[in-house]
Amino acid sequence: MRWIVLIIIGVLGGTLGGMGMGGGTLLIPLLITFGGVSQHTAQSINLAAFLPMALVALIIHFCKKLVSIKAALLVAVPALITAIPFALIALRIESGMLSRFFGGFLLILGIWQLICAIRNCKTKNAQPKT
Repeated sequence: MRWIVLIIIGVLGGTLGGMGMGGGTLLIPLLITFGGVSQHTAQSINLAAFLPMALVALIIHFCKKLVSIKAALLVAVPALITAIPFALIALRIESGMLSRFFGGFLLILGIWQLICAIRNCKTKNAQPKT
């Protein structure tokens, strides 16, 4: 039965990740809540699943000439420099605390997305209709 639950979680995370909705924001909580895995394991699984999906998305966007190499490097270089040290820090953090940090991150991300959506609505409503 556990395998079926894990497969369903994987399909949901992969589908949302493939749609560009950030599958990890759903995959990690699902793995912890319904898959019975620790925070560390869930984040590791998410990373392992994210890498091939990101590679495929990058190739598709690159072929459609939608990738700005300069902008990509401005994001990728700092991410690569900080990934290993922060992964090592995450390994030393107790699983419950790591879960709280991740929950806080999701809360901040949700608030930010809400603010951006409100701004976009105000901008669209402020433009004169032709």
